[in-house]
Amino acid sequence: MNKSEIHNESVKSGLVNKKNNSQTNYQPELLVNDTSNGKKFLTNLISELESCNEFWISVAFVTTSGIATLMNTLIELEKKNIRGKILTSQYLNFTQPEALKRLRKFKNIELKIAINDSFHSKGYLFKHGKINNIIIGSSNLTQNALCLNKEWNLKISARENELIYDQVINEFTKEYESAILVTDAFIDRYSIIWNTATAIAERVNLSSVFQKTKVEPNQMQKDALNNLKNLRANGCRKALLISATGTGKTYLSAFDVQKFKPGKFLFVVHRRIIAEKAMETFRNLIDNQISMGVFSGDTKEKDADYLFSTIQTVSKEENLKLFCKNHFDYIVIDESHRAGADSYKKILNYFSPKFLLGMTATPERTDGADIFKLFDYNIAYEIRLNRALSEDMLSPFHYYGVSDITINDELIDDFSDFNKLTCDERVKHIIEKSRLYGTDSGVITGLVFCPSNEISKQLSKKFNEVGFKSIYLSGESKEEIRTDAIKKLESNGKDKIDYIFTVDIFNEGIDIPSVNQIIMLRPTQSAIIFVQQLGRGLRKSKNKDYLTVIDFIGNYNNNYLVPIALYGDTSFNKDTIRKMLASGSNLIPGISTVNFDAISKDRIFDSINKANMQKLTDLKKDYHNLKYKIGKIPMMMDFINFGSRDPWLYSTYKKSYLNFVDLIEDRYKGSMSMELSKLLEYFTLEINNGKRVEESYLLSLLIRHEDISKNSFIDKIYSTYGYKIDEELIESLFINLNFEFIRKSFDCVKSDNNRIFIGDGLKNALDNDTFKKFLIDSIDYSIATFDSNFKLKLYNKGLVRYQKYSRKDVCRLLNWPKDISSTIYGYRTKNSITPCFVTYHKEDELDGDINYNDHFINSSLFAWESRSNRKKSSEEIQNVINSKRILLFVKKEDGEGTDFYYLGDVSIVEGSVEQGTMKNTNSPVVFFKYLLDKPVNDSLYNYIINI
Repeated sequence: MNKSEIHNESVKSGLVNKKNNSQTNYQPELLVNDTSNGKKFLTNLISELESCNEFWISVAFVTTSGIATLMNTLIELEKKNIRGKILTSQYLNFTQPEALKRLRKFKNIELKIAINDSFHSKGYLFKHGKINNIIIGSSNLTQNALCLNKEWNLKISARENELIYDQVINEFTKEYESAILVTDAFIDRYSIIWNTATAIAERVNLSSVFQKTKVEPNQMQKDALNNLKNLRANGCRKALLISATGTGKTYLSAFDVQKFKPGKFLFVVHRRIIAEKAMETFRNLIDNQISMGVFSGDTKEKDADYLFSTIQTVSKEENLKLFCKNHFDYIVIDESHRAGADSYKKILNYFSPKFLLGMTATPERTDGADIFKLFDYNIAYEIRLNRALSEDMLSPFHYYGVSDITINDELIDDFSDFNKLTCDERVKHIIEKSRLYGTDSGVITGLVFCPSNEISKQLSKKFNEVGFKSIYLSGESKEEIRTDAIKKLESNGKDKIDYIFTVDIFNEGIDIPSVNQIIMLRPTQSAIIFVQQLGRGLRKSKNKDYLTVIDFIGNYNNNYLVPIALYGDTSFNKDTIRKMLASGSNLIPGISTVNFDAISKDRIFDSINKANMQKLTDLKKDYHNLKYKIGKIPMMMDFINFGSRDPWLYSTYKKSYLNFVDLIEDRYKGSMSMELSKLLEYFTLEINNGKRVEESYLLSLLIRHEDISKNSFIDKIYSTYGYKIDEELIESLFINLNFEFIRKSFDCVKSDNNRIFIGDGLKNALDNDTFKKFLIDSIDYSIATFDSNFKLKLYNKGLVRYQKYSRKDVCRLLNWPKDISSTIYGYRTKNSITPCFVTYHKEDELDGDINYNDHFINSSLFAWESRSNRKKSSEEIQNVINSKRILLFVKKEDGEGTDFYYLGDVSIVEGSVEQGTMKNTNSPVVFFKYLLDKPVNDSLYNYIINI
């Protein structure tokens, strides 16, 4: 079919009969925000902008936050000179002058404003050639409308000769021609009107705020308080609260103290300024009759009922002895991840409070300290960054991954010297990007994190030389100097500064709510530190719409840590990280967005490919962190349940998870024979790898019941997953479970008529408790992994679309009786089924004879070539042509490893099979065009095709 015919069939599917089989490209679609399912209208908007050759937008409201979500896309459109028209309005004075200023910077965009007071339209037109896309609905250009609000937007495709297209064009043109051009002079006039309207609204809001003086816990704080109450009711005297920066840990502790009503109370922090701020928080909630004081340095108000102390002061021997051991009824240790230090241990060993609460955003340690043990492994509550964002507890952020520059033909990398990092060319680049991405209000309140004190000092100096006002702080800066710098940063007066430059003294404990821009100029060495620094700008503040984060990404080895930190996934599974990165903002909760320019994204993908996720030191670190958290040797499912490193990395490191545990623990050593150990390895790697669920599911049933009817098993799979399995698949299960597929032999399962039995071999093996425990854990992991990737609408005859499979996996999932993966050179036809495996970007040095020209024509069409020295008439090619099923598997490049994305089943486009020759040789080759059963989704498609 040609494009017009495809369009016609798609329209029929959307508007006439949904059962009509058609391509989804042009089907009418309702676009909504549904972050629970990874959907944001923003993603659709960006996709349309990236693929169009012209765009027209008509919306009533445009805000700076809305433009911030689109900044990188708009920058790329300007580079490609894709022209656009944007029409907005002054309706209710909602459109922000700063947003108009941002749009005015783009030379490819013509910006007008409607003078009609009732202008309230929301429409988008994207020209793609003969067929164009129109979106009409309820979304304005605001961060909430694009990412979070319940909005309905209908997308339809229309050709230029269709009525709806003419109507949209005519209506837009009519409104656009009657609107006025936005100029600097107009923005100046409108700013006066907007500022006046905003000031009136603020006065109204302030009057309502002053009327409400009582502070109440939010829902998450209520849940945590209830957990603390229950822990104490069960006799627990210690607990640990894990809560992201800015989520109200101090208030939560004050609420709990308010309920507990201790006679004497101690709050321990590591800096005086934090102690004083904590005391202010408690004064807002606690009865005025309770006295409060500071215990820090020369100030020792020890007779106060509630003391707020620095660790440096209270841990001194002479100060401890000022109090008896049970003087305090309730003690809070803030930033309790530090509690492994000797100074904290002195306090914990000396005092015996009725209750001890630890509070931290990051309890995991890199130095081997078991912080959880100090609090008896009682976790009162846990809220990490992404959950806090989804609950709207923090300020939203718009992150921009920006490529650092090349200086004298050398990239900025982990080993760049001082002069390169502070040269005028780089400073100019940093300033240019800071101005381009700006802030929510246009006024900067910024922090800049640098790799060293000397670089921090020099960059601050150079910023000041070009007109910025900044201060450099280091660990040597005195407390009063830090306090003064923060006051100047938050000031609105003449002494205001734009930036504080530092290395890591602001990683934790400092509260500067008004920070609206963070610049990262250091390689990310730790996801924990990245989140700590990001957290400095995530506190909510009056008149702060969002935080701008500008991260300069050089050629750093640890770039893969950036998406791990941003998306909050600590599995260290490479495919998971790639999917997160390719998803853009879809997997970021709420209205926050993540944006990378093309170069920085490629640098991160390259870092993912090169990263070793199985360094023994890293595996041990995460193993011990989880062990400390749960207070016992963790099983594979514990890693899943607690969101830690993917336990498959441990299993493949030593062929089974038990083998890894034996490497660092004595608990199970010698509890199994070599034969059982080998058998567990086979089950781990060949059966319970999460690629197909039926084997693992059947094993689980047989271990519990020893036998099951075939019909019952078929029904259980159907009721659980929604698809039917047949006799061919059941036969394949027997072959795999008895290890015949890998040319071994084991009595695991057998059948008699309609019943499936556990075999004597497996039954005997299960007599060993260690084997049974770790086999069941492996089975549970496999089922959980399959379930996490499974969606019925993506399931197709044994495979899940967009999941990754090795050639060996595919042989197994196609129910082939033996593993013949070593003989599949790109493709192989067996039983009239042909899986095709394509590496999309080949290595440059590949020989011309095998440098196949496989490529996407579009997301639905794939140009495929046979192996060299093949003719159309050959048996091999005829087998492909006559296949009952052809499957397409693609990976981006060899650096991804041995697994390929399953993109779907394909059919050969009629008349497309042609005899030809290889590009660089005269070797005969056969050309095909494949039509995919469904177009590849945008994120994966763009990831694969872009170099």
